Amino acid sequence: MQKERQIHWDSVYETKQPGEVSWTQEKPKTSLDLIQYLNLDKKAKIIDIGGGDSKLADHLLDEGYENITVLDISAKALEKAKLRLGKRAEKIKWIVSDITDFEPTTTYDLWHDRATFHFLTNNAEIKKYIDIVHRSVSGFLVIATFSDNGPQKCSGLTIKQYNEDQLVKQFISDFDKLRCFREDHITPFNTLQNFQFCSFNRRSK
Repeated sequence: MQKERQIHWDSVYETKQPGEVSWTQEKPKTSLDLIQYLNLDKKAKIIDIGGGDSKLADHLLDEGYENITVLDISAKALEKAKLRLGKRAEKIKWIVSDITDFEPTTTYDLWHDRATFHFLTNNAEIKKYIDIVHRSVSGFLVIATFSDNGPQKCSGLTIKQYNEDQLVKQFISDFDKLRCFREDHITPFNTLQNFQFCSFNRRSK
């Protein structure tokens, strides 16, 4: 399953430009606003899950964050991001991994995921993801999925939709909800995709 996913996403990033994929954002404003709201130290350890060639890392560097990791299943996606960033790419840690195979060697002050979690559609993989989050996030979690008013597929793959209650339920054992809301993302093709965003704070033990 993981190998098939890797082949799929490498093919997507090898054959399509940013304007040809639905998730592209010139500026990921909602994610940046949520991160700014958390008032993190500039040395906070931040990981962007499924970051691909998203420009979130670019903007985090612009805002002075110094400890950024980008994880993606596709090496092709990360190569694109590195080329775009040029010399600044050296300031970021890049990890090629399927999220369900990820074995963090540190804990993170912020785990950000816009549209990776919803690609996990079977219970075993969902549980694996949640277990990784519970082990490796010491601070905040920001996660976005397609809502139950959003698409049922992305890039030809079936996804799992979430409403607020369903998304909160996945993480409530160790995290307190901070904010949840829905938002329409306007794709490069001028269509709408409804997302469910939630941010959480790790509960003190």
